[in-house]
Amino acid sequence: MAPFNETDTKVYRTDVASGGQSLSAAERERLLKPYLPEAPSDTTTRNSHSPNRPARQKTRGHKRRVRPFLKAKLHFLIFFLIQLIFGIHIRLRQIYNATVYRVLGIRHYHHRTPEYIQRDVQNLDRIPEHLSVILKFKTEEDGGLEALMDEVAELCAWSAAAGIPLLSIYEKSGMLKTYMTPLQELVKQKLASYFGPAPAAPSLRVFAPNHSSMTSSRTPSPQNQPMPTNGTDGRPHLDLLLLSATDGRDTLVDLTRTLAEMAQAHKILPKDITSNLINTEISATTAIPSSRPQDGPKPPGKQVDAGEPDLVIVFGPIVKLDGYPPWQIRLSEIYCVGDSGGDVSGSGSTRVEYQAFLRALWKYAGAEFRYGR
Repeated sequence: MAPFNETDTKVYRTDVASGGQSLSAAERERLLKPYLPEAPSDTTTRNSHSPNRPARQKTRGHKRRVRPFLKAKLHFLIFFLIQLIFGIHIRLRQIYNATVYRVLGIRHYHHRTPEYIQRDVQNLDRIPEHLSVILKFKTEEDGGLEALMDEVAELCAWSAAAGIPLLSIYEKSGMLKTYMTPLQELVKQKLASYFGPAPAAPSLRVFAPNHSSMTSSRTPSPQNQPMPTNGTDGRPHLDLLLLSATDGRDTLVDLTRTLAEMAQAHKILPKDITSNLINTEISATTAIPSSRPQDGPKPPGKQVDAGEPDLVIVFGPIVKLDGYPPWQIRLSEIYCVGDSGGDVSGSGSTRVEYQAFLRALWKYAGAEFRYGR
């Protein structure tokens, strides 16, 4: 490209200063044409497509397209193999659990007879005094609230027949607390279908923390007087405790706020706030009034404190406590039923069946407890 001519430069600047009025379009084109690069000729274009180019220049762009394609296919193959292996593992585990439960269901079926349930647990070394079960609210396709209440009634009948005096049911939303009276009637009907009408059927009490049915006083009201496990008439007894998410973390927050306010008001010394005090206050929210004194000796094999379940059964594919009160399960044995169904995401729930209940008691009886000093 030739250097700019001084005369052409002045003419161009004059035209620019006048806003393009001094020169016409043709004159501007003639002015700039000597300074434009030459147009490529047909010979140069044909030479650019000549087959005599180096092979590296030919295949450079082609390699850039092949490598990402091969990398994507390799990643897809690895993902497919991982998914295939885990899919086979999950299906085999489901088949195994379903087979075990079906065999147990055929061999150990209660037939709504307490004697059969007692026969299944009579050789166990230990039976939990406090059994807790984690359930999930049923969808309308699975029966909804009616199915959930029926499962609670079945668990009450099995627990009473197995000699478990206290059963706590955890349902996150707290829907069962809203229908305590219908639930109590349904449980009584279920107990009567297993044991026969009163006085053969066990007596029943239903409690719920932070509910009008359970007083916060240390001395229970007359209608909630302590009732022994076996009364003077030899009639067995069952206590049913309903828990929800509000009895867990919310209770810890409320207790922390209350202790902080009492310390600021000089009603309690900070040094008096110990783990024993916190344990007593939190355990009192889920403890049932019983004939055993609060500070009395624990029964043989009983290591956890009052209000803490000995065994927690999770009816689900994975161990998901779902907001269960954390303080009450420090020393509890947790048993997960497993994914005998098709859902392994943890969002669904497993059916409440007697063989799973019985298997949990077997696992608890054979567990080794090391509490330390």
